[in-house]
Amino acid sequence: MESLASAMRRENRRSKAPSSSSAASTLASGRVPLVMAFLSCLAWLYVAGRLWQDAQTRAILSGLLEKSSGSVPKVLSVEDKLRNLGCKAIGSKIVEAEMDLTKAKSEGYLWGNRTAAVDSDKKQQLLAVIGVYTGFGSRLKRNVFRGSWMPRGDALKKLEEKGVVIRFVIGRSANRGDSLDRNIDDENRQTKDFLILESHEEAAEELPSKAKFFFSAAVETWDAEFYVKVEDNINLDLAGLIEMLEGRRGSQGLYMGCMKSGVVISEEGQQWYEPDWWKFGDSKTYFRHASGSLFILSKNLARYININSASLQSYAHDDISVGSWMMGLNATYVDDDRLCCSSSRQEKVCSNA
Repeated sequence: MESLASAMRRENRRSKAPSSSSAASTLASGRVPLVMAFLSCLAWLYVAGRLWQDAQTRAILSGLLEKSSGSVPKVLSVEDKLRNLGCKAIGSKIVEAEMDLTKAKSEGYLWGNRTAAVDSDKKQQLLAVIGVYTGFGSRLKRNVFRGSWMPRGDALKKLEEKGVVIRFVIGRSANRGDSLDRNIDDENRQTKDFLILESHEEAAEELPSKAKFFFSAAVETWDAEFYVKVEDNINLDLAGLIEMLEGRRGSQGLYMGCMKSGVVISEEGQQWYEPDWWKFGDSKTYFRHASGSLFILSKNLARYININSASLQSYAHDDISVGSWMMGLNATYVDDDRLCCSSSRQEKVCSNA
């Protein structure tokens, strides 16, 4: 039989084995909090580092803003806003439009404002500028005029000194610089009595636009009280016309001529055909307007055409076009039968050639 001592030793060995495994388990469970604590420290250090970097970045940006705040106005001006938006060109156009509006109000809109745009001390105040419409094939007519009612050479200069300018009005050829243009330039060098409209193409169908170019060029070249359009198929009593205008000095907004109206031709292909016939209503009758042979505008009206020429509607005929421009203004219509070139009246200032 096993002795008592042997049994006791075996029992002791059994009791010691479980305690050893328990200690190992306790040791393993104690390492987990340490690892978690270490990882937490690493995470804290990472977050703290990022926060410190963000703080440094904010400090740098704040310093840059403080340095630049001195040169940038706290309240942006209109000019700054336009520059930032890339609208500098629009700003320039607004300024130009405001200047044009101011010019229109002072020169072409207000009948009561009689201040000339050109300083009268620097530029002679004329009574009238007379523009005689002509064409490339009308040299013989021009020579007839120069030998009859229209002065030439020194006499033309003396007339200008008295306040009346007369010029033949013509545009340029469709083939700019061709023999037609050269012939006009050669003739003008000899006679010095042309107003050449460089931007206008001389053609029968372009007569309405020729009126715009003529009045614009005339008011920009000469400061006169009246601007007169004359066709090259009439003879003019120059002394009678000057006397008539002398009696109207100081008048504003005058639209003078042989006033008429007429039937609107709506059939294409017929003479005097009006492409915009439908605008004149069912009666197909033109409004009252001055005959195209000779009509007169005061300075205000001529300046109005100059300022607003880009937006003025033109019709098939120049006298109709000018009449339509006058309808929208507070113009004074003067129907004077002395300006009716085809009438039988003896006391008239023009007659058919």
